[in-house]
Amino acid sequence: MFDKVLIANRGEIACRIIRTCRKLGIRTVAVYSEADARAQHARLADEAWPIGGPRPQDSYLRGEAILEVARKSGAQAIHPGYGFLSENADFAEAVEAAGLVFIGPKGASMRKMGSKAGAKQLMDQRGVPVVPGYTGEDQDPAKLQAEADRIGYPLMIKAAHGGGGKGMRIVRAAGEFAAALESCQREAAGAFGRDCVLLERYIERPRHIEIQVFGDSHGQVIHLGERECSAQRRYQKVVEESPSPFMTPALRERMGQAAVEAARAIDYVNAGTVEFIVGPEGDFYFMEINTRLQVEHPVTELVTGLDLVEWQLRVAAGEPLPLAQDAITRSGHAIEVRLYAEDPAAGFLPGSGRLEMLCLPSPSANVRIDAGVVAGDTVTIHYDPMIAKLIVHDADRPRALARLREALADCEVVGPKSNIAFLENLVRHPEVVDGTIHTAYLDRHLEDVLPKEAPLPPAMLALAASACLLHDEAATAAATAASADPHSPWGIADGWRLGHAGERLLCFVYRGERIELHARGSAGDYQLTGNGADIRVAGARLAGDRLVAEVDGRQQRARARADARHVLVHDGDQRFSLERVPAVLTDDAAAGAGDDRLTAPMPGRIVLVKAEPGQAVEEGQELLVMEAMKMELSLCAPRAGTVAKVQAAAGEFVEADVVLLTLEDA
Repeated sequence: MFDKVLIANRGEIACRIIRTCRKLGIRTVAVYSEADARAQHARLADEAWPIGGPRPQDSYLRGEAILEVARKSGAQAIHPGYGFLSENADFAEAVEAAGLVFIGPKGASMRKMGSKAGAKQLMDQRGVPVVPGYTGEDQDPAKLQAEADRIGYPLMIKAAHGGGGKGMRIVRAAGEFAAALESCQREAAGAFGRDCVLLERYIERPRHIEIQVFGDSHGQVIHLGERECSAQRRYQKVVEESPSPFMTPALRERMGQAAVEAARAIDYVNAGTVEFIVGPEGDFYFMEINTRLQVEHPVTELVTGLDLVEWQLRVAAGEPLPLAQDAITRSGHAIEVRLYAEDPAAGFLPGSGRLEMLCLPSPSANVRIDAGVVAGDTVTIHYDPMIAKLIVHDADRPRALARLREALADCEVVGPKSNIAFLENLVRHPEVVDGTIHTAYLDRHLEDVLPKEAPLPPAMLALAASACLLHDEAATAAATAASADPHSPWGIADGWRLGHAGERLLCFVYRGERIELHARGSAGDYQLTGNGADIRVAGARLAGDRLVAEVDGRQQRARARADARHVLVHDGDQRFSLERVPAVLTDDAAAGAGDDRLTAPMPGRIVLVKAEPGQAVEEGQELLVMEAMKMELSLCAPRAGTVAKVQAAAGEFVEADVVLLTLEDA
């Protein structure tokens, strides 16, 4: 086994690898960019070395800088995690040329999978089912249009050198093909440096099922069962689970054998994933092999009881696979979701900023948290905005879903917006509960799942107010106990005033509206008036984040969390988040941009400008294309008019809220 391993990655996966190395007694070396100088992975490792600027191309994609750190630190092996250089054959070969071990497959195996077209041809030759399509080298648009017409519609255009949902478009009619091809090629060139595409028949109502494979240097290749990732939005996986509710034992056997044959076809060593698209009747087709560990590997770990990172390290050190195929057992059901800093209501616009509060459920035998940040850390604009992975395990799927709903209810993010409420809606949706969701469902029915800000029920308002009052009373008592006069009557937070019972004013903002409540009483017994309500609360008690109270004679229970600035109450089905504001309202709101200006919604790079001064445009017409946080954003005209001025150029990096274009009346 190795004495010291360098992790050429960041975030939760770097932290995950470091913890496994620590368990095995292996020292770790972290690398970090300027943006990650205080990141958790840099703090957790035994050593941490800077490798460049905040942009990935200035740090985590600089193979030569990573190799230099490995040389100076005395690391014997490099673990690439996933993303960045994990599937870069040149880097894998450079690691080996430097006399180090690359913890992953050989560069030659990666090269066979680096081209989707070549991979499909190879799999077809080995008898692994593939989707009919076009994988030729002739990329002339006329040729591609002709091939698309031959294959028939609907079809999919896919970047030949890529993954992660980038450079993919569904085309349903011949007239849509040219525009979709241009957009796909542009995105592929920006993300992968090459704009070659392939075409393939689009399977309606498909399921996405992938098989975890493992090979060693002694000729053994096995599989560890499947993961289903059919809940997707824009080709990005949202929910991952194992086993698949769609799978039968016979189908699992056939797909497992096909996955092992696919891995053998490229002489695969270490961890990898063979991805299949599966039709409604159980017909399955090879999509690709991800030549790395994947984000969703924890669900496989929970149902098998194995540590896949430990397996990676052992195989890379030359050991045989710890278990043979017939020794692999699986039990229970595991589900994973990813908590992101993003705004579902704004088209899942990625967010950034300081995590003022980050509450996650406590890890247990049934709940696992893989996180690379803690409260107080910053989600930066330079990398994927994932906050944490939440993974649950239980005896069967219904209980695992119930466990996941409970765990999500325990989550809270204050700072950048998050997708927690969206995930809560999704895991309650009938298509997910019944296990019938397919990969196109969310894109077609997203409105059914997006969280709607419901009116605040009076009982929830009363519980929110009670949580705040109990918090304030406890804070006052704690401050008094720590003061020079711990027995001062002025430190009693009961609202008492000379000559009358006294009251406290609570002010909140919910859905942009100000709410004022007058509260009399203390210690869990309150009379709340205001906002059209007159509510009696009795016996309110807060234990941890569980609040129990009698509201107007009816017993109520909820999760509740309050501090000086926020309060969250969760009734078990829905969360209500309120901002606490001063009793005196200040008006410092700036005027909005209006309909004459198109501004950058977040920091990013302008990749395309499709307007020029004097051009007449219609409302909703695409005027610029912006790339931010690994996503391409279309910026459209807020109204009809004439372009007065274009203030951004292709390739330019812009900050949030910068004016990019102005309009005037026609």
